Amino acid sequence: MRRHDKLFIGGEWVAPAGTATIDVISPHTEEVVGQVPDGTPQDVDRAVAAARQAFDHGPWPRMTFAERAEVIGRLAAIYNERQGEMAELITEEMGSPITFSNLAQAPQPLGMLQFYAELGKTFEQEEERPGLFGPLTVRREPVGVVAAVVPWNVPQFVTMTKLAPALLAGCTVVLKPAPETPLDAYLLAEWTAEAGVPAGVLNIVPAGRETGEHLVSHAGVDKVAFTGSTAAGRRIAAICGEQLKRLSLELGGKSAAIILDDADLAASMGFLSMASLMNNGQACVAQTRILASRNRYDEVVDAIAGMVTSQPVGDPADPATGIGPLVAKRQQERVEGYVRIGMDEGAKVVVGGLDRPYDRGWYVSPTVFAGVSNDMRIAREEIFGPVLAVIPYDDEADAVRIANDSDYGLAGTVWTADADHGMEVARQVRTGTYGVNCFMLETNAPFGGYKASGIGRELGPEGLNGYLEYKTIARLG
Repeated sequence: MRRHDKLFIGGEWVAPAGTATIDVISPHTEEVVGQVPDGTPQDVDRAVAAARQAFDHGPWPRMTFAERAEVIGRLAAIYNERQGEMAELITEEMGSPITFSNLAQAPQPLGMLQFYAELGKTFEQEEERPGLFGPLTVRREPVGVVAAVVPWNVPQFVTMTKLAPALLAGCTVVLKPAPETPLDAYLLAEWTAEAGVPAGVLNIVPAGRETGEHLVSHAGVDKVAFTGSTAAGRRIAAICGEQLKRLSLELGGKSAAIILDDADLAASMGFLSMASLMNNGQACVAQTRILASRNRYDEVVDAIAGMVTSQPVGDPADPATGIGPLVAKRQQERVEGYVRIGMDEGAKVVVGGLDRPYDRGWYVSPTVFAGVSNDMRIAREEIFGPVLAVIPYDDEADAVRIANDSDYGLAGTVWTADADHGMEVARQVRTGTYGVNCFMLETNAPFGGYKASGIGRELGPEGLNGYLEYKTIARLG
């Protein structure tokens, strides 16, 4: 078992203020696989003070972008050498199939480090512009101390969407990992120290909601970067609004995959399976609404059912597994609750349902609903599990209307034999990311949501802007 009895604050492993601990439980075996301190508000105070000291008086924000990029590059090199270890750890703590962990849970965070390390080599802190009475200098400065609050589903991915650009900008960070998945953050702390990230630049306090709210509302924090539920995002936005604190939010989604009549279903299912069932359905970008023309509705339902049943359900450490367990007992109960809701609403269970595939572990049966209308709760609310709803549409305009008829706007796809026409559809759907015959988040392009899916953008050069303040200096003489 991985047992940690200290917190990473100010570049050191320090004893927590309290004695409470958090057990990390394997979703596959339901056995304890790790333990960390349960951080308290006093621990947050100490972490923010360390980050504040490092920002106000330390070397990190006073280095050039290129100098910080060199350190980030060293961290990326360590990450690259040990990414397999990170992937296995995330699979152990949250149940992500090892194939997905090896594809995304570790390589994509590595890609973010590499991207920002490369960007920093040529990024200019100051830009000269002509002014009415003399030259103007537009200066880019770090926003300050960042509170990064991350969820359990893709813990390193989300951590790095915040940490990598924050580091390049010159910010210091207090990271609060989710109680379900703190172990990967401890491994990351070791690597940052080895890479030479100065003391206090990264501080880690695993904790629950109450301590997390103390961090978000802390007067020493200049910006909050949060990924999680829309309900929690609203609460955090209210706190930051009261304090006029910088804020970025990446929240929920209920993304739609539009299957046009000319789509090659057999060719599409492999990519659509990843887009809709990735990480056991625990992905904010998952395409869980499948929109099918009435002309091909039964054919699409059969294809989706075959796609889902072809995914082996089992031990996430087994490379043959396509769908593993959910992260926690409460998540299992939540997903099963939505399956009951769908049945009560009159939707038809095509595959899956309420029979659990295993007696041990937080598994659910991957489920496909047919006969779904877009006003049903299973079509409107984020379920966060392997549950797909196939919704009929009359024509292409109706499909776009249904796709846009959502409180969310995070992702989406269109599946068609004509990719150019797919681009026309993509331009009509109000989401932050979109795919034509595929879905992929790229490290060099912005990621974020419309509507209730969030505020701000992460990744790409645009992601760096969220950690910068712009100062204009006018000069005469």
